[in-house]
Amino acid sequence: MNINHMRAFLEVARNGSFQVAAENLYVTQSTVSARIKVLEDQLNTTLFMRKRDGSELTASGRNFIRYATTAVRAWEQAKHEIALPEELEAMISLGVQMNLWQQITPSWIEKMQTDSPEIGTRVVMDYSDSLLSQLADGELDLTLTYVNRQQSELRTELLMEDELVLVATEQRKVQSGWVKDYVFVDWGDEFREAHALAYPDTQAPRLSVGIGMVGLDYILNYGGAGYFPERMVEPHIEGGRLYRVENAPTFKRPVYLSYPKEPINQDILDMARETIRQVVGLDT
Repeated sequence: MNINHMRAFLEVARNGSFQVAAENLYVTQSTVSARIKVLEDQLNTTLFMRKRDGSELTASGRNFIRYATTAVRAWEQAKHEIALPEELEAMISLGVQMNLWQQITPSWIEKMQTDSPEIGTRVVMDYSDSLLSQLADGELDLTLTYVNRQQSELRTELLMEDELVLVATEQRKVQSGWVKDYVFVDWGDEFREAHALAYPDTQAPRLSVGIGMVGLDYILNYGGAGYFPERMVEPHIEGGRLYRVENAPTFKRPVYLSYPKEPINQDILDMARETIRQVVGLDT
């Protein structure tokens, strides 16, 4: 069986749409249909029921998911490990949501290389949805995201909850209405909803950014205020470059760790998970 055919199958299964699968795979819809048809011929069964509003897995299709997922994941693992130098025994791939990069990744990489020098590390920074798709396709071994997505082939656990706090480059109290130097950092749907409830009179800010590191660098260089994870701004508060804004509400931001239910190498995955938990200060 062709790996690309199984990728197409998994993408259609995930989205319930041949058209969406084609867009995600950067091929035509007819190409996706042809790949699924080849699989169905080889397996001598129907994998999808085509409907006007999309496609639904048949019983055979649902049974095939675990085999296709395992095959794609094994292929990705093989591509990484066959080319490994003699000094390395295996490779682990971690996907990190962009806004979590600075908080966790450097410490995780350092600890992995110090404690397990025989294991190579590959780290990908992207948005949550893209990372989870790569995880489901076997391109990543585990991910850190803001999305609690339950999929049959994956396990997702709450790793920690970031507390988002309002800080400023000068001492001040919280204000209502429009604040000219307020930088709005978009921490996702839940944050936007909670922020709107906490600040109902707030108008559109002069500057909005989608990446925390960008917003923090701007404030440190040009002044202003914004919401950031406490662990990200704590060193700057201790150094006197930032101040907690008095009486400002705080917001919780859950961080999720996802990984395959049936990994290619359980021992290495467990070691990488344990290292992440140690880095964020959790008992194992």
